[in-house]
Amino acid sequence: MTILACDLGGTRLKIGVVRDGKVLAQAVEPAHSQLGLAPQLPVLRDAWLRLLGGLKLTPADCAGVTVAFPSLVDNATGRILAEYGKFADAMSLDLRAWARAELGLPLAIENDARMALIGEWRAGAGQGCDNLVMMTLGTGLGTCALVEGRVLRGKHGQAGVLGGHLTVRHGGRRCSCGNLGCAEAEASTAHLRQLAETSPAWEHSALRANATLDYAQVFQQAAAGDACAAALRDHSLRVWGALAVNLIHAYDPEVLILGGGIMASAGVILPAVADHVNRHAHTPWGKVRVVPSALGDQAALVAGEWLLSEPADVPHSS
Repeated sequence: MTILACDLGGTRLKIGVVRDGKVLAQAVEPAHSQLGLAPQLPVLRDAWLRLLGGLKLTPADCAGVTVAFPSLVDNATGRILAEYGKFADAMSLDLRAWARAELGLPLAIENDARMALIGEWRAGAGQGCDNLVMMTLGTGLGTCALVEGRVLRGKHGQAGVLGGHLTVRHGGRRCSCGNLGCAEAEASTAHLRQLAETSPAWEHSALRANATLDYAQVFQQAAAGDACAAALRDHSLRVWGALAVNLIHAYDPEVLILGGGIMASAGVILPAVADHVNRHAHTPWGKVRVVPSALGDQAALVAGEWLLSEPADVPHSS
Protein backbone atom coordinates (compact mmCIF):
# COMPACT_ATOMS: atom_id res chain seq x y z
CA MET A 1 0.00 0.00 0.00
CA THR A 2 1.27 3.47 -0.92
CA ILE A 3 -0.19 6.43 0.97
CA LEU A 4 0.22 10.18 1.33
CA ALA A 5 0.81 11.11 4.98
CA CYS A 6 1.33 14.30 6.93
CA ASP A 7 2.05 15.20 10.54
CA LEU A 8 0.87 18.73 11.30
CA GLY A 9 2.93 20.19 14.11
CA GLY A 10 2.76 23.63 15.61
CA THR A 11 6.14 24.50 14.08
CA ARG A 12 6.63 22.15 11.13
CA LEU A 13 4.57 20.22 8.60
CA LYS A 14 6.09 16.76 8.07
CA ILE A 15 4.90 15.43 4.71
CA GLY A 16 5.65 12.03 3.22
CA VAL A 17 4.92 9.20 0.85
CA VAL A 18 4.78 5.88 2.72
CA ARG A 19 4.80 2.27 1.60
CA ASP A 20 5.08 -0.95 3.63
CA GLY A 21 6.16 0.78 6.83
CA LYS A 22 8.81 2.92 5.14
CA VAL A 23 8.87 6.60 4.21
CA LEU A 24 9.82 6.64 0.54
CA ALA A 25 10.14 10.41 0.30
CA GLN A 26 9.67 13.23 2.79
CA ALA A 27 9.47 17.02 2.92
CA VAL A 28 9.29 19.51 5.77
CA GLU A 29 7.58 22.88 5.51
CA PRO A 30 7.01 25.70 8.02
CA ALA A 31 3.64 25.24 9.73
CA HIS A 32 2.66 28.89 10.24
CA SER A 33 -0.03 27.39 12.45
CA GLN A 34 -1.09 30.80 13.74
CA LEU A 35 -2.43 31.57 10.24
CA GLY A 36 -4.75 28.55 10.18
CA LEU A 37 -4.86 25.28 8.30
CA ALA A 38 -6.66 26.42 5.14
CA PRO A 39 -3.61 28.34 3.81
CA GLN A 40 -1.47 25.25 4.33
CA LEU A 41 -3.65 22.83 2.36
CA PRO A 42 -2.16 23.90 -1.01
CA VAL A 43 1.30 23.51 0.55
CA LEU A 44 0.47 19.91 1.50
CA ARG A 45 -0.99 19.12 -1.93
CA ASP A 46 1.96 20.61 -3.82
CA ALA A 47 4.50 18.85 -1.60
CA TRP A 48 2.83 15.47 -2.15
CA LEU A 49 2.67 15.99 -5.91
CA ARG A 50 6.33 16.98 -5.94
CA LEU A 51 7.34 13.93 -3.88
CA LEU A 52 5.23 11.63 -6.04
CA GLY A 53 6.79 13.08 -9.18
CA GLY A 54 10.24 12.26 -7.86
CA LEU A 55 9.10 8.67 -7.33
CA LYS A 56 7.46 8.46 -10.77
CA LEU A 57 4.06 8.04 -9.13
CA THR A 58 0.72 9.87 -9.19
CA PRO A 59 -2.13 10.15 -6.65
CA ALA A 60 -3.86 7.35 -8.55
CA ASP A 61 -1.11 5.01 -7.34
CA CYS A 62 -2.00 5.76 -3.72
CA ALA A 63 -4.61 4.24 -1.40
CA GLY A 64 -5.38 7.38 0.60
CA VAL A 65 -4.30 10.35 2.66
CA THR A 66 -3.65 10.38 6.42
CA VAL A 67 -3.39 13.39 8.71
CA ALA A 68 -1.86 13.45 12.19
CA PHE A 69 -3.36 16.52 13.86
CA PRO A 70 -2.30 18.19 17.15
CA SER A 71 -5.70 18.21 18.83
CA LEU A 72 -8.82 16.18 19.51
CA VAL A 73 -10.37 14.60 16.43
CA ASP A 74 -13.29 12.35 15.59
CA ASN A 75 -11.55 9.78 13.44
CA ALA A 76 -14.90 8.17 12.54
CA THR A 77 -16.22 11.34 10.86
CA GLY A 78 -12.91 12.93 9.97
CA ARG A 79 -13.73 16.13 11.84
CA ILE A 80 -11.45 18.13 14.13
CA LEU A 81 -13.13 18.69 17.49
CA ALA A 82 -10.97 21.33 19.21
CA GLU A 83 -7.94 23.55 18.77
CA TYR A 84 -5.36 24.64 21.30
CA GLY A 85 -3.73 27.67 19.71
CA LYS A 86 -2.73 25.87 16.50
CA PHE A 87 -4.68 25.94 13.21
CA ALA A 88 -7.64 27.78 14.74
CA ASP A 89 -9.80 27.37 11.60
CA ALA A 90 -9.42 23.59 11.44
CA MET A 91 -12.79 22.76 13.01
CA SER A 92 -14.58 24.47 10.11
CA LEU A 93 -12.77 22.48 7.41
CA ASP A 94 -13.99 19.32 5.68
CA LEU A 95 -10.67 17.63 5.04
CA ARG A 96 -12.21 14.53 3.52
CA ALA A 97 -13.98 16.63 0.88
CA TRP A 98 -10.73 18.51 0.22
CA ALA A 99 -8.75 15.29 -0.30
CA ARG A 100 -11.37 13.96 -2.68
CA ALA A 101 -11.47 17.18 -4.68
CA GLU A 102 -7.73 17.85 -4.84
CA LEU A 103 -6.23 14.36 -4.91
CA GLY A 104 -9.11 11.97 -5.63
CA LEU A 105 -8.34 10.02 -2.47
CA PRO A 106 -10.04 9.08 0.82
CA LEU A 107 -8.68 10.70 3.97
CA ALA A 108 -8.28 9.41 7.52
CA ILE A 109 -7.32 11.61 10.46
CA GLU A 110 -6.15 10.94 14.01
CA ASN A 111 -4.56 12.77 16.93
CA ASP A 112 -0.84 13.23 16.30
CA ALA A 113 0.34 11.57 19.52
CA ARG A 114 -1.82 8.52 18.80
CA MET A 115 -0.36 8.35 15.33
CA ALA A 116 3.18 8.48 16.70
CA LEU A 117 2.39 5.61 19.06
CA ILE A 118 0.77 3.55 16.31
CA GLY A 119 3.85 4.04 14.14
CA GLU A 120 6.17 2.93 16.94
CA TRP A 121 3.90 -0.03 17.75
CA ARG A 122 3.79 -1.29 14.17
CA ALA A 123 7.31 -0.48 12.99
CA GLY A 124 9.40 1.03 15.76
CA ALA A 125 10.26 0.87 19.45
CA GLY A 126 6.95 -0.73 20.45
CA GLN A 127 7.04 -3.73 18.12
CA GLY A 128 6.00 -6.96 19.80
CA CYS A 129 4.27 -5.25 22.73
CA ASP A 130 0.53 -4.56 22.97
CA ASN A 131 0.59 -2.45 26.16
CA LEU A 132 2.34 0.84 25.52
CA VAL A 133 2.24 4.48 26.47
CA MET A 134 4.08 7.28 24.70
CA MET A 135 5.09 10.80 25.62
CA THR A 136 6.07 13.25 22.88
CA LEU A 137 8.07 16.20 24.19
CA GLY A 138 7.92 19.23 21.92
CA THR A 139 6.06 22.49 21.42
CA GLY A 140 3.45 20.84 23.64
CA LEU A 141 3.38 17.50 25.43
CA GLY A 142 1.55 14.69 23.67
CA THR A 143 0.53 11.37 25.23
CA CYS A 144 -1.35 8.28 24.16
CA ALA A 145 -1.95 4.67 25.20
CA LEU A 146 -2.32 1.23 23.68
CA VAL A 147 -4.07 -1.24 25.98
CA GLU A 148 -4.07 -4.95 25.09
CA GLY A 149 -3.55 -4.13 21.42
CA ARG A 150 -6.29 -1.51 21.24
CA VAL A 151 -5.69 2.17 20.60
CA LEU A 152 -7.34 4.03 23.46
CA ARG A 153 -9.74 6.70 22.15
CA GLY A 154 -12.74 6.97 24.45
CA LYS A 155 -16.28 8.20 23.89
CA HIS A 156 -15.23 11.74 22.96
CA GLY A 157 -11.78 11.12 21.48
CA GLN A 158 -10.01 12.33 24.64
CA ALA A 159 -8.85 9.10 26.24
CA GLY A 160 -5.11 8.91 26.64
CA VAL A 161 -4.17 12.03 24.67
CA LEU A 162 -4.64 14.72 27.32
CA GLY A 163 -1.74 13.61 29.49
CA GLY A 164 -0.03 16.91 28.84
CA HIS A 165 -2.93 18.44 30.74
CA LEU A 166 -2.66 16.20 33.77
CA THR A 167 -1.95 18.28 36.87
CA VAL A 168 1.62 17.85 38.06
CA ARG A 169 1.83 20.97 40.24
CA HIS A 170 -1.12 21.89 42.42
CA GLY A 171 -1.86 25.60 42.05
CA GLY A 172 0.78 25.89 39.34
CA ARG A 173 0.91 27.90 36.14
CA ARG A 174 -2.29 28.55 34.19
CA CYS A 175 -2.41 26.45 31.02
CA SER A 176 -4.01 27.38 27.71
CA CYS A 177 -6.58 24.63 28.40
CA GLY A 178 -7.78 26.53 31.51
CA ASN A 179 -6.34 24.14 34.08
CA LEU A 180 -3.65 25.02 36.60
CA GLY A 181 -0.34 23.20 36.87
CA CYS A 182 -0.61 21.11 33.69
CA ALA A 183 2.54 19.25 32.70
CA GLU A 184 2.53 21.16 29.41
CA ALA A 185 2.35 24.54 31.15
CA GLU A 186 5.19 23.50 33.44
CA ALA A 187 7.63 21.97 30.93
CA SER A 188 7.13 22.42 27.18
CA THR A 189 8.71 24.57 24.49
CA ALA A 190 5.54 26.64 24.15
CA HIS A 191 5.92 27.87 27.74
CA LEU A 192 9.71 27.74 28.01
CA ARG A 193 10.51 31.43 27.75
CA GLN A 194 7.85 32.37 30.31
CA LEU A 195 9.28 29.75 32.65
CA ALA A 196 12.79 31.07 32.12
CA GLU A 197 11.83 34.68 32.76
CA THR A 198 10.39 33.78 36.16
CA SER A 199 13.69 32.29 37.31
CA PRO A 200 15.70 34.37 39.82
CA ALA A 201 18.79 33.59 37.72
CA TRP A 202 17.31 34.89 34.44
CA GLU A 203 18.95 38.32 34.66
CA HIS A 204 22.44 36.83 34.42
CA SER A 205 21.66 33.91 32.11
CA ALA A 206 23.22 33.33 28.70
CA LEU A 207 19.73 32.23 27.58
CA ARG A 208 18.71 35.89 27.41
CA ALA A 209 20.74 36.26 24.21
CA ASN A 210 18.36 34.00 22.26
CA ALA A 211 15.43 35.65 20.49
CA THR A 212 13.61 32.32 20.64
CA LEU A 213 14.28 29.75 23.30
CA ASP A 214 14.31 25.97 22.97
CA TYR A 215 15.39 23.02 25.07
CA ALA A 216 18.53 22.39 23.03
CA GLN A 217 19.82 25.75 24.29
CA VAL A 218 18.66 24.98 27.83
CA PHE A 219 20.52 21.66 27.97
CA GLN A 220 23.61 23.16 26.34
CA GLN A 221 23.81 26.10 28.74
CA ALA A 222 22.97 23.91 31.74
CA ALA A 223 25.93 21.68 30.92
CA ALA A 224 28.08 24.85 30.75
CA GLY A 225 27.06 25.82 34.27
CA ASP A 226 24.33 28.41 33.60
CA ALA A 227 22.22 28.53 36.77
CA CYS A 228 18.97 29.51 35.07
CA ALA A 229 19.35 26.79 32.42
CA ALA A 230 20.21 24.19 35.06
CA ALA A 231 17.10 25.10 37.07
CA LEU A 232 14.92 24.84 33.95
CA ARG A 233 16.49 21.50 33.04
CA ASP A 234 16.02 20.02 36.49
CA HIS A 235 12.45 21.31 36.82
CA SER A 236 11.50 19.94 33.40
CA LEU A 237 13.00 16.53 34.12
CA ARG A 238 10.96 16.33 37.32
CA VAL A 239 7.77 17.28 35.46
CA TRP A 240 8.36 14.72 32.71
CA GLY A 241 9.15 12.08 35.29
CA ALA A 242 5.96 12.83 37.21
CA LEU A 243 3.92 12.72 34.01
CA ALA A 244 5.49 9.36 33.10
CA VAL A 245 4.47 7.90 36.48
CA ASN A 246 0.93 9.25 36.07
CA LEU A 247 0.63 7.55 32.68
CA ILE A 248 1.98 4.27 34.04
CA HIS A 249 -0.47 4.31 36.96
CA ALA A 250 -3.36 5.14 34.62
CA TYR A 251 -2.73 2.73 31.74
CA ASP A 252 -0.59 -0.18 33.07
CA PRO A 253 1.93 -0.35 30.20
CA GLU A 254 4.94 -2.58 29.83
CA VAL A 255 6.86 -0.02 27.78
CA LEU A 256 7.00 3.79 27.87
CA ILE A 257 8.26 5.40 24.66
CA LEU A 258 9.71 8.92 24.68
CA GLY A 259 9.63 10.90 21.46
CA GLY A 260 9.40 14.45 20.13
CA GLY A 261 11.90 17.12 19.18
CA ILE A 262 13.14 17.74 22.73
CA MET A 263 14.43 14.16 22.75
CA ALA A 264 17.40 15.40 20.76
CA SER A 265 18.76 15.61 24.32
CA ALA A 266 17.89 11.96 25.01
CA GLY A 267 21.24 11.38 26.68
CA VAL A 268 20.05 13.52 29.59
CA ILE A 269 16.29 12.97 29.45
CA LEU A 270 16.04 9.20 29.07
CA PRO A 271 18.07 8.16 32.13
CA ALA A 272 16.44 10.85 34.28
CA VAL A 273 12.88 9.79 33.39
CA ALA A 274 13.76 6.09 33.68
CA ASP A 275 15.26 6.65 37.12
CA HIS A 276 12.18 8.59 38.27
CA VAL A 277 9.90 5.82 36.98
CA ASN A 278 11.96 3.11 38.67
CA ARG A 279 11.85 4.95 41.99
CA HIS A 280 8.23 6.15 42.00
CA ALA A 281 5.97 4.03 39.75
CA HIS A 282 3.92 1.43 41.61
CA THR A 283 4.39 -1.67 39.44
CA PRO A 284 4.66 -4.71 41.70
CA TRP A 285 4.63 -6.99 38.65
CA GLY A 286 8.02 -5.63 37.47
CA LYS A 287 9.67 -2.65 35.80
CA VAL A 288 8.33 -0.56 32.94
CA ARG A 289 10.91 -0.26 30.17
CA VAL A 290 11.58 3.37 29.21
CA VAL A 291 12.86 3.59 25.64
CA PRO A 292 13.39 6.29 23.01
CA SER A 293 11.36 6.52 19.83
CA ALA A 294 12.92 4.49 17.03
CA LEU A 295 11.21 6.35 14.18
CA GLY A 296 11.52 9.96 15.29
CA ASP A 297 9.68 12.42 13.04
CA GLN A 298 8.56 9.59 10.78
CA ALA A 299 6.49 7.71 13.39
CA ALA A 300 3.19 9.50 12.69
CA LEU A 301 3.74 9.18 8.94
CA VAL A 302 4.38 5.43 9.10
CA ALA A 303 1.18 4.97 11.13
CA GLY A 304 -0.94 6.05 8.19
CA GLU A 305 -1.06 2.63 6.59
CA TRP A 306 -2.54 1.07 9.74
CA LEU A 307 -5.04 3.89 10.13
CA LEU A 308 -6.36 3.52 6.58
CA SER A 309 -6.75 -0.23 7.00
CA GLU A 310 -7.73 -0.28 10.70
CA PRO A 311 -9.49 -3.57 11.44
CA ALA A 312 -13.27 -3.19 11.55
CA ASP A 313 -13.47 -5.22 14.77
CA VAL A 314 -11.40 -2.66 16.69
CA PRO A 315 -13.97 -0.50 18.51
CA HIS A 316 -13.39 3.25 18.17
CA SER A 317 -14.52 3.63 21.76
CA SER A 318 -11.85 1.28 23.07
